[in-house]
Amino acid sequence: MLFFYEIFELLIITNYKDKVSKFNIFYDNFLKNNVEWDKNNAIKTLEKPSYSDFCTIILPKNQHKRKYLDTIDGKKQLLHTIAHIEYSAIDLALDACYRFRDMPMNYYEDWLEVANDEVRHFLMLEKLMDEVGVKYGDYPVHTNLFEAMKKTPILLERMAVVPRFLEANGLEQNPKIMEKLKSNKDEFNLKIINALEIILEEEIDHVRKGDRWFKYECDKLGLNHQDTYLDILEKHYPKSTKNSKELNFEARKRAGFSCDELKILSNKTECS
Repeated sequence: MLFFYEIFELLIITNYKDKVSKFNIFYDNFLKNNVEWDKNNAIKTLEKPSYSDFCTIILPKNQHKRKYLDTIDGKKQLLHTIAHIEYSAIDLALDACYRFRDMPMNYYEDWLEVANDEVRHFLMLEKLMDEVGVKYGDYPVHTNLFEAMKKTPILLERMAVVPRFLEANGLEQNPKIMEKLKSNKDEFNLKIINALEIILEEEIDHVRKGDRWFKYECDKLGLNHQDTYLDILEKHYPKSTKNSKELNFEARKRAGFSCDELKILSNKTECS
């Protein structure tokens, strides 16, 4: 099994059930070391997201505001939104393996483990969606994560933007959603909360992996971790380092953020 060839084939699969089943086969072969490292395989550009054939794509500003979570429609929209993020994250992890060559073996082990987690998260959410009669593709979606992937073809920027910025933002959003769901503890809400707790814990590990490889590349290039990170964020998301916000300090510290970074990003003087 040719590693980079197969990864690209997984990236372009447009049927999400096929993607999941074929990824499982590929990952099993990888874990058994049944792959050949075809690193000279030409790196191709992804022109469109793999979900574009079955999802209606709209601009983020045109998305309907999510309905109240105590309604069935609100729960459907919430689950679909999170499922879309998790599905998009499968491709992000696969692309991190595909696009960056000549990395240490544990780099590929890390990002395929992430992809495997994201597959499991998606399936967990799909099961909940099935309980309320909604399937992936029933609601319009945006391409924010895909666009972030396209504009970061350099490893240093990919690790800073995707796991260390976009995924790290979920460490704040996830607990906020859980708090809203806890205000009305019906049986189904508790199922969603349980899923979100699993996702949150494993997303901390994903951000930590991004942190590891961001710092690896900084060290390789002789760059200061903190200054480089802030510069990259300002390049891709202007003013994102200037707008103070409430951060999940505990989760971010576990994921590798320094106290100095957290104080800058939150505009606070204490790291607690």
